[in-house]
Amino acid sequence: MTSIEGYSLVLSSAESARPGTDIATLVETYSTLLFRVAHSVLRSRSESEDVVQDVFIRVLEHRRSLATVRDMRVWLIRIAWNLAIDRRRRIRPDQFDEHFAESLTARNLPADQALDEAQRISSVLRELERLPSAERHVLLLSAIEELSTPEIAQILGKTESAIRASLFRARTRLRERLERGATA
Repeated sequence: MTSIEGYSLVLSSAESARPGTDIATLVETYSTLLFRVAHSVLRSRSESEDVVQDVFIRVLEHRRSLATVRDMRVWLIRIAWNLAIDRRRRIRPDQFDEHFAESLTARNLPADQALDEAQRISSVLRELERLPSAERHVLLLSAIEELSTPEIAQILGKTESAIRASLFRARTRLRERLERGATA
């Protein structure tokens, strides 16, 4: 396959001068990561797949400037993150569903333990949703996507110290809320 919806996947010699700018290679290398980023926001397989496709359409639209991208991984994650956030605002309010919590439980647990674990995960996710959006976003990128502070700073367009402070506040606030919920 050399084209998608009118876009050529073959780059000219000037466009492919930088290693790693071959579109097929980018798709192969980053599509799983971009799916995980989108899924951490959307929690919908089909919506996340659409975001990944939209990311690579953006790459195709901007293929002439790929050589100027300093960190391809961070650039692609930033695009996926922003597209997922925009899509989430349009399709539904911020809310985790029970099905998502159940999908995170271990498969080899007895039914009663799996139910308890799903309920605990659900309560963590509910409290996560109640965090201010800036703190929630930083925590999602750090804990779920396992991105470093400099990467998160680049993706969100903030300083590393602001990211560390937001991450500290988010973890502290989440821990306090969970402890209160456990004693209630």
